[in-house]
Amino acid sequence: MTYPTRRTPKRGRRAPAVAAVDVVLAAALAGVVSGAPSTLHALVTGRSPLTAVRAAATLAPTGVRQAGGGELVAGLALHAGLSLAWATVLAVVLPRRHTVLWGAAAGAGIAALDLGIVGRRNRAIAELPLAGQVADHVAFGATVGFALARARRRG
Repeated sequence: MTYPTRRTPKRGRRAPAVAAVDVVLAAALAGVVSGAPSTLHALVTGRSPLTAVRAAATLAPTGVRQAGGGELVAGLALHAGLSLAWATVLAVVLPRRHTVLWGAAAGAGIAALDLGIVGRRNRAIAELPLAGQVADHVAFGATVGFALARARRRG
């Protein structure tokens, strides 16, 4: 299964299709790497690096948090699902050229959506340091862009 390509504005060329396995790998890599900025910020400021995972868990239904091993498991599962969903969107919309840069910009847009809309309505997310969360989102987008660009070059 491959994801559709799109025309790039300048030359009319299509960005190469990306296999589903490449999207899953990009999501997994970005899901891990993107936590580095907020984790580093938490460690430097003396906060728990698991605070963000626990905050993500508050988005999961209560039954999921209670049934599946608690808030850490729920938070990690929710983060994995969101990472895969956003990586899939980025696989479709990111252009062939400057993919990492466009991915970082997309990550900033995702941060605005996630933190500006969802985060404002969720106390646990709203209480997280904003700079670290935005940096995580930008790192996510850039990492997905990097992984997708490599996958496209491999063909």
